[in-house]
Amino acid sequence: MKKLFALAACIVLAAASAVAQDLKFNADGKFKILQLTDVHYNNSDASKAALQVIDNVISQEKPDLVVLTGDIIWGPPGKENLLTVLNRISKHNVPFVYEFGNHDWEQGPTNRDLYNLARGVKNNVLPDLTGTKELDYVVTIKDRTGKKDAALIYCLDSHAYPKGFPADKSKGTYAWLTFDQVNWYRQQSQAYKDANGGATLPALAFFHIGLPEFNQAADNGYSPLIGTRREHVFGPEFNSGMFTAMMEGGDVMGIFVGHDHNNDYTTLWHNIVLGFGRYSGGNTVYNHLKAGARVIVLEEGQRRFSSHIREWDGNVCNSSVYPDSYVDDDWTKRPLQKYE
Repeated sequence: MKKLFALAACIVLAAASAVAQDLKFNADGKFKILQLTDVHYNNSDASKAALQVIDNVISQEKPDLVVLTGDIIWGPPGKENLLTVLNRISKHNVPFVYEFGNHDWEQGPTNRDLYNLARGVKNNVLPDLTGTKELDYVVTIKDRTGKKDAALIYCLDSHAYPKGFPADKSKGTYAWLTFDQVNWYRQQSQAYKDANGGATLPALAFFHIGLPEFNQAADNGYSPLIGTRREHVFGPEFNSGMFTAMMEGGDVMGIFVGHDHNNDYTTLWHNIVLGFGRYSGGNTVYNHLKAGARVIVLEEGQRRFSSHIREWDGNVCNSSVYPDSYVDDDWTKRPLQKYE
């Protein structure tokens, strides 16, 4: 039985590791991720400002990987608009991956069509998902020698709307990560743990629509909230258990989403950072935060990362370090303040 399970784990890893394996920690033990989200590109003059945002933040940060977390396009022709955005990223010669929002598929091509189109763009590191039910995948980051897996990036499709919406609003406005996706995550997490001698690899997760736990965490009032919260998290009304699975899996340190354009905060919920990217588009849809991107820097061999927002004009804000920034100090040990 153990041999059968080990064989199954190897098959899972083989499928998950189809991504080009040239991502690795740098000589200084760091790996920088730039999250772009909600570009909402439609080739209008207003949306073309997003291309300058992309150029600026990539040039300023020089990331090792760009992660796009959905709603990249906002009008037909879908293929042409997506290629405009992806080619703008690709010209910087930085690897990138792409997941979907609730609007990408509305511009003509299906999400699978868009995914396969993205796989044809230079510098993508997307795996071949032919034959899979969901457009979920794992990106592995090797240690600085390039010989051993050192960190994981889970990328999941959080879908769009419940079946029958908008005629049937009984299931809410937004869809949820399915039980199959929860099981997929559990299998991937366990397989990588087994391959790593029983030790979990530090991981991050990226998708578009926030989980129900995002509102729980922001409303509880106990965990520090770093950044801006100007709207409720508009997500699924049903909880399919992805957060609980990741909490139990023990590998995911942070979950990062987009979708809510006026949020860019991070907070902590049961030892997992729940965070938003920064709106990365032009004035094509509602937004009240200066366009930019979230930056996350992993540290090799550590359950630790730093993060900040880089705005298009170069300003840096909302800096934090996991876990340090989310741990309250011992107020009884603070030095006595002196007053004159």
